[in-house]
Amino acid sequence: MASIRLKTMHQQPNLFSSEVPSGSAEPEPQPLPKLQQPAPVWLQRLELFLRVAVRLYLGIFVLVLPWWPRFWDDNPLFHLLPGVGELASYGSVRGIISGFGLLNLWIAFHEAIHYRESDR
Repeated sequence: MASIRLKTMHQQPNLFSSEVPSGSAEPEPQPLPKLQQPAPVWLQRLELFLRVAVRLYLGIFVLVLPWWPRFWDDNPLFHLLPGVGELASYGSVRGIISGFGLLNLWIAFHEAIHYRESDR
């Protein structure tokens, strides 16, 4: 019976190559990527200006929107979902949303004040 097992095992395909690879075992070193040049100063300043302007606009919008009855109380989305409308009418929810607006304003002012070109 042992000879039958050896015959069936010998007929199985070899999953691993018996050839020895040529060359060394260490992989070839990959070329280093080229370092990118920093953006010009005018482009860095333009990017800062746009980032601060968008955050200021968004912060003021989110700060004021919950307290503007025309847009908050008469919102069609709140009429479609009465549970969300009731939740949105609470003063604490309005305050939390206004807090996100204040946070956006704070981040905008912080970025504008603490900008340094040497950090870039």
